Amino acid sequence: MTDPMDTEESRALRDAVRALLTRRSGPEAVRAAMESPLGYDDKLWSTLCEQIGVAALAIPDRYGGAGAGLAEVCVVLAELGRTLTPAPMLGSAVLCGEALLRTGNDEACERLLPGIAAGTTLAALAWSDVDGQATLTASAAGLDGRACYVLDGDIADVVLAVACTPDGTGLYEVPVEGVRRERVTGLDPTRRLAVVEFASTPARRLDLGGFTEQLRQLRATAVTAVAAEQVGAAARALELTVEYTKQRRQFGRPIGSFQALKHRMADVHVHVEAARSALYAALVDGDPEAVSAAKVVCGEAFAHAAAEMIQLHGGIAITWEHDAHLYFKRAHGTALLFAG
Repeated sequence: MTDPMDTEESRALRDAVRALLTRRSGPEAVRAAMESPLGYDDKLWSTLCEQIGVAALAIPDRYGGAGAGLAEVCVVLAELGRTLTPAPMLGSAVLCGEALLRTGNDEACERLLPGIAAGTTLAALAWSDVDGQATLTASAAGLDGRACYVLDGDIADVVLAVACTPDGTGLYEVPVEGVRRERVTGLDPTRRLAVVEFASTPARRLDLGGFTEQLRQLRATAVTAVAAEQVGAAARALELTVEYTKQRRQFGRPIGSFQALKHRMADVHVHVEAARSALYAALVDGDPEAVSAAKVVCGEAFAHAAAEMIQLHGGIAITWEHDAHLYFKRAHGTALLFAG
């Protein structure tokens, strides 16, 4: 079976995204973006959306999207992962776009998805507590509770919330002025996270029922998307490490020629290729076991690649000026996303 991330269309998409990020999302640009008020480069995001259409990929044509699939989304996320580019792709385009589609609510989709697809509307999904469980509650008085790890939650134009109801789980649209939103400092400075608090907050239910099962599928999509990001970042961490070991010299020759270091880099390569295979299985099979395996294997591969990146770069890798610590922090941060 053909790898869905290696079709002619996917390769063209990968080339386009990589070319743009090579020009506009180098290490200095990434650091400037993560320290900016928005936490990402809004001009780069606009270009990604307007010229390549990254936010529209998985959204159907009738809602202003491109009608592609999760594989194409994963191609983009892998490229964003390679450069650690801060962007609202995962939280807004993937999570919120998928959540809205799973409601079966045409009115809500027609109203909200075109802006998300164009990248002009930033949406955030509040759905879990510190343990990754959906604990927000819905009653006649409104929504109550506290959601953690909300991607871009403090700057979003639209807030969606997953809440427990007497008849199961529901998806709600919440006026942004009705909630308390606060950015929190996370381990990964390239990922913007927020806490969103609800106190009898008026909300509009969007799903038409049966959202409990839809939430499980939404989590599976989110896990697969993060796995793609991890694979791209792990591969790049290995590339940078190999490049460095060819340049750094000791005892009159490149350190990459030492057998012990060759073995360590070969182990990382095997781990990264295993992660690619796990991602492929999650995309092709889509069953819970394949998705769970991808979460574990891709997370471990990225953590391994980032750890070896630091070890093989030596003392320079633990300085703020070097990017190794950013890969290391992203590796451990992504391993905790959607862990519930």
